[in-house]
Formats: sequence, C-alpha cells, structure tokens
Amino acid sequence: MGFEKFGRRSFTAMTKTAKFVDLLAEGKVEGSACKKCGAKFFPPRADCAACFSKEMDWYDVPKKGTLETFTTAQYAPFGFEADPPYTMGVVNFGEGPKLFARLAKDIKIEDIKIGMDVTVRPLKYEDGQISFEIIKA
Repeated sequence: MGFEKFGRRSFTAMTKTAKFVDLLAEGKVEGSACKKCGAKFFPPRADCAACFSKEMDWYDVPKKGTLETFTTAQYAPFGFEADPPYTMGVVNFGEGPKLFARLAKDIKIEDIKIGMDVTVRPLKYEDGQISFEIIKA
C-alpha cells in the first residue's frame, strides 16, 4: 500500500516511510527510530534528523500518554472542508516524541481535560483512507 491511503487527503503516493500506512492498516501505530543514535520520530522519518543516518527502524508508539494541549478547529484546509468542527491534541508519552492528532469524535468537548490519560489508535475513514486518532485510555 502506498501513502495515497493516508489521511483525509494525501498529496503523495510514494515515500520511503510508506510502510507506516501498512502498519496502521494492521492496527499498529509506529514511529521510526535511528539505529545509529537512537533518536525517535513521529510521524516516522526516512532519515535521522539528529545524526543524518539512513539506518532507521520501526518502534511501537507507547500505549499510554497524557493530553498536553488541545484545540477545536472550526474551519479546515483544502480537502478537509466537510470535517469541522474537530478537535486536535498533543499527546506526551514522557519519553520520545510527542504526538499530534485528532481526538476521536466520540469524546465530548466538555470531557476533554489537559492531563487526561489517552492513547492512540488507527482509524479507517468511511472512504477507505487510513489515519490515527487520540482516544481516552
């Protein structure tokens, strides 16, 4: 599968990290880690931004984190016009990179609290596109 299946609208079909979409389709949320220096990235990167190595591997994103911040979008860019309103947040897992994603639609805005326990899961949209979302832990 190529990157054309990722997100609400994909602008590229080919990328060195296309396996990311395959992993999401398998129910896995993974980032990339440098084999040389250990730096971790999410979303995954093909090359290490820390030491410039091309030797990368995959790692499982932690199962539990905390919501660090969030916002609700009332407007959307090209390709996302039908989506608003939607809420996005940043998850802090303690170690490694933070994760930015939409919160699941079934989480009521009044139930969202900074510091709440959350996790991330793959998401398949009704049109077959694949992404990931934040859910309550």
